[in-house]
Amino acid sequence: MTFQITGLDPALFAHFHAMSDEQLALGGAQRVRVTEKPAAPCRISLDDAEVGESVILVNYTHQGADTPYHQQGPIFIRETNARFASRDAIPAALARRTLSLRGFDANSMMIEADLTEGEQAVALIERFFANPGVAYIHAHYARRGCFAALIER
Repeated sequence: MTFQITGLDPALFAHFHAMSDEQLALGGAQRVRVTEKPAAPCRISLDDAEVGESVILVNYTHQGADTPYHQQGPIFIRETNARFASRDAIPAALARRTLSLRGFDANSMMIEADLTEGEQAVALIERFFANPGVAYIHAHYARRGCFAALIER
């Protein structure tokens, strides 16, 4: 069974990188200098930012449906156009972490959920998509609970 993981569209976040720290703060965002790796997984490249790199920490609505599962939370964004997109491959930032996978139906209601180590996530993704009711999967970093990526059939 094939699946696709795609990083977020960099165009949605490009304006943040031109903003001053004060402008970012007014919008509830923050520029962060990365001091260790892995520590700042970018949701565009789906890899960790390098030590010394600046990233933007911003609140992002990843589950915008009007259901009890509506969610938003903090994500890191690098200044990059290198958007991860691949079939049947787990990107680096996900592979090196414990993940919480959450399967949603076409009405954006959660119908599957489980934990996996990132490098073993393919088996759980395949199990979720074996359920015909699962329309898409959200991956979250289990330790902090932050949204990591959307996984589609």
